[in-house]
Amino acid sequence: MANTNQSQASNWKSTLNPPPRDSRPQTSDVLGTSLNIDFEDMNLPRALLMGIFEAGFERPSPIQEAAIPAALGGRDILARAKNGTGKTAAFIIPLLSKINVSKPYIQGIVLVPTRELALQIASVTKTLSKHMGVEVMVTTGGTTLKDDILRLQQPVHVLVGTPGRILDLAGKGVADLGKGCGVFVMDEADKLLSPEFGPVMESLLGYLPNQKEKEGERIGRQVMLFSATFPMIVKDFKDKHMQNPYEINLMDELTLKGVTQYYAYVEERQKVHCLNTLFSKLQINQSIIFCNSTNRVELLAKKITELGYSCFYSHAKMLQSHRNRVFHDFRSGTCRNLVCSDLLTRGIDIQAVNVVINFDFPKNSETYLHRIGRSGRFGHLGLAINLVTYEDRFNLDRIERELGTEIGPIPREVDRGLYVAPSSTEEEQAIQAQREREQKEVAVRQQQQQAQQQSQQRDQREQLQQLQHQAALREQAQAQTQREAHLRALQLQQQQQQQQQQIASAALNGGRR
Repeated sequence: MANTNQSQASNWKSTLNPPPRDSRPQTSDVLGTSLNIDFEDMNLPRALLMGIFEAGFERPSPIQEAAIPAALGGRDILARAKNGTGKTAAFIIPLLSKINVSKPYIQGIVLVPTRELALQIASVTKTLSKHMGVEVMVTTGGTTLKDDILRLQQPVHVLVGTPGRILDLAGKGVADLGKGCGVFVMDEADKLLSPEFGPVMESLLGYLPNQKEKEGERIGRQVMLFSATFPMIVKDFKDKHMQNPYEINLMDELTLKGVTQYYAYVEERQKVHCLNTLFSKLQINQSIIFCNSTNRVELLAKKITELGYSCFYSHAKMLQSHRNRVFHDFRSGTCRNLVCSDLLTRGIDIQAVNVVINFDFPKNSETYLHRIGRSGRFGHLGLAINLVTYEDRFNLDRIERELGTEIGPIPREVDRGLYVAPSSTEEEQAIQAQREREQKEVAVRQQQQQAQQQSQQRDQREQLQQLQHQAALREQAQAQTQREAHLRALQLQQQQQQQQQQIASAALNGGRR
């Protein structure tokens, strides 16, 4: 019996159903670990390990290798790492390892700045904890508060959401954070500590257990901050709310190694034409196209659709239900191109995205860094193309200097090896065939549009000719009417003259008699 149990314990991986292995090449951003440890070496619960491997995780990335052991030891964490290098799992894994599912109250919260990021992190948390029985809830603004209140009447162990909504629930006494919420995580912490969210974060911390020292052991909350950029305001927060944090900085360089960056100088009126050229020449799995305003997002999405390409759009002024649907459909691959504002610059992880296009060049390096980080996720290859006008040239130079990166002029032909992973011959042929079909469909649609426009122009010319003919007939009729009226007037005048002559003649004859 003992041997049977040992055999079952050693073969637990064989019962799992992991996804197909990702054969795409990866960069040192996710492969450059120093300790050479596995997830199994981290003393994680078996049920959590099962979720980790079924999610397709094989080895810890550098940020996971550095953060998870320290977080498991209870240390506060201040971690700075590039976008797309596995930060989410670096805090979700230690958070889940601390959950006691027998206690039906909130034991950890994860705060994020956007609704889309909240949905994504909640999804990752549910995936990793699928064998643990952990109850995960996501709550954001723009959704019905009543539904959240009803959900919190049921057990919730991990609460993921945006600061305003969680503060609202805590303020109403619906979300009890003081009972046993021992883990407080801030993802995209630089944004959460900005003036927009800062006061809310301070208020939220007031609902959590206080930090205490008892016989050398810390009791209370554990605070973990993760981001790609940390402004000076983070130091103030660290000094006030964190105890001897374990600081991690993996930003030897700011941009992802797998993302190749180019610029193209264009005039504003040439941008749509340039974008159409990029669509026809690049091998795009999925692309995200950024604009600087919500109005331009909708206008550009309409233009792209008119060009014959599948396109979604998303921005902050849309209804939350519509944004959720767009995000879900784009992530599932329903559509190839997504036009958006900076709403989706933070944390959104869609690994099929291999091309990012800045249709409007960003104003600062932080926004640029987060935008291009939507491609090249988790060490894979990606391409960032910037459409730069004459007015953008100073921003381009400044961002290159601040990020210490090189943004080169786009070549006539972009090497596919820079942003397309090598694939088998059959896969390559299938991709090429699909691309050719799409190009043919686009050409057919464009021909149909041209034929329709030509038909409309012919109809308009015929209508114009008919109108001109009718106008000419009316003019002829009017002229004929005028001639007839003139003839009648002449005839009447002649009749009057004849009558006058007859009267005069009669009068003359009467006088003679």
